[in-house]
Amino acid sequence: MSDIADEDLLAAYARGDAQAARALTARLGPRVFAHAMRMLGGDRAEAEDVTQEALLRLWRAAPDWRMGEARVTTWLYRVTANLCIDRMRRRRAGPALDAIPEPEDGAPSVAAAMMARARADALQAALMTLPDRQREAVILRHIEGLSNPEIAEIMDLGVRAVESLTARGKRGLEAALSGRKAELGLEDD
Repeated sequence: MSDIADEDLLAAYARGDAQAARALTARLGPRVFAHAMRMLGGDRAEAEDVTQEALLRLWRAAPDWRMGEARVTTWLYRVTANLCIDRMRRRRAGPALDAIPEPEDGAPSVAAAMMARARADALQAALMTLPDRQREAVILRHIEGLSNPEIAEIMDLGVRAVESLTARGKRGLEAALSGRKAELGLEDD
């Protein structure tokens, strides 16, 4: 079949000759692939996809092919070039919107926010059960993050007195919150 023109092979395929399709694919497939490889910068996977799509379009066009209007190779090169250009445009435009994963929401989930709010409310209620000086020492040390010498200066106390106040305050908080650990998700904390 090497001596049969491309247009005649296409016409034979349109009449149902599978052997004509194989011959035309063997003849034109490598040329289409090489053209796509050059156009797509050597991307083998993309070139294979383009080759397959171009040949599929040729097979779909075969029944309506009008002999003498265009050469099969001319038509196939144009289809290949258009498919390559479409792919290059998509590359430049970036990935398809559906291919981009949703950004992670940095905000805590509703359940986590509710748990954090419940913990904050429980801590505030427990702090209010402490004597004023213990509450002040615990807040300055563990919530405000100040050092014991800084707290001593603020409260006009010695460092040992601050250590004692914060230790007693922590024990008081633990006692006030001990019955609520499971409710507040603090079993592992």
